[in-house]
Amino acid sequence: MVERAAQRPSGRGRFITFEGGEGAGKSTQIKKLADRLKAARMRTVVTREPGGSPGAEIMRHLVLSGMGKLLGPEAETLLFAAARDDHVRTVIEPALNQGAWVLCDRFYDSTRAYQGSLGSVPLGLINAMQRVTIGELKPDLTIILDLPVEIGLQRAALRRGGSTPDRFEGETLSFHQSLREAFRKIATDNPDRCVLIDADADADTVAGRIWTALRDRLLPTPASVVSA
Repeated sequence: MVERAAQRPSGRGRFITFEGGEGAGKSTQIKKLADRLKAARMRTVVTREPGGSPGAEIMRHLVLSGMGKLLGPEAETLLFAAARDDHVRTVIEPALNQGAWVLCDRFYDSTRAYQGSLGSVPLGLINAMQRVTIGELKPDLTIILDLPVEIGLQRAALRRGGSTPDRFEGETLSFHQSLREAFRKIATDNPDRCVLIDADADADTVAGRIWTALRDRLLPTPASVVSA
């Protein structure tokens, strides 16, 4: 972590991504963290994938409507790649270059979990798309929210009310169980970047766990000063 921080351009912001299955609480926790960072007078940008920029939001509609599934996993991966390219160029990189902390709801780990592990898209294709869309960009920290699938799906159902499940919420229980394992494996394989957070708790408790992980890995100020 020290070497990576030393190599970052002076004044460049921090890039934090949030990953996890449906109903894991990513949106809630991103808002809580953004509020805490803003209270500390840190410029903060909140964004999401797919989406986050005008061009990427069009792709988001196509994907979540089920169009990507109809076209097949490879084509769906290309849709995500096109959305990510626009998102990185127009939102993420400019914000980081201006010194902002960028908090993103999903990033390339979701592509690896959903389209790679579950969609059986070849890793070579995913890596090629990653090189084209993000180059050397990678998150400084990835928070992976983990909780039992049944609880996550219950939360997702409550959140959407009477509306129809989207492309991914409507998948089988087996799909979501495999998705959870895919994210857990990503956390295990990338311990320098990823933190697996137990999200089976109330929102404030989970937020405290996230803050501890961020503080320990990214904030240079002694813990006794920033723990408040």
